[in-house]
Amino acid sequence: MDITALIIQLIAGAIGGNTAGAALKNLSLGTAGNSIVGILGGGLGGQILAMLGMGGADTGALDIGAIVQSVAGGGVGGAVLLAVIGAIKKAMGR
Repeated sequence: MDITALIIQLIAGAIGGNTAGAALKNLSLGTAGNSIVGILGGGLGGQILAMLGMGGADTGALDIGAIVQSVAGGGVGGAVLLAVIGAIKKAMGR
C-alpha cells in the first residue's frame, strides 16, 4: 500500500463523511464527528477495495485510475461508516 494512496483515501473519507452528514441530517454527528468517522471509513473502504483487488493502490502505481479508485473507495467508505454509526447512535438515543 502506497502512503500517498492512503492519504487520498483518508481525505476522501473525511469529505464523504461530511457530505453524508449534510445529506442525512438526522444521522449527522457534527462536523468533527463526521470527519473522524469519515476518515476511519475512508481508510477501511480503501483497504477493503485493495483486498478485493479493485484498488489500484496495491500495485504501487499512482496513475489517474489509482487516484480515482482511492477517492471512490475512501469517499464511499466514509459515507457508509457515518450512516452506520449515525444509525446506531440514533437507535441508542431512543
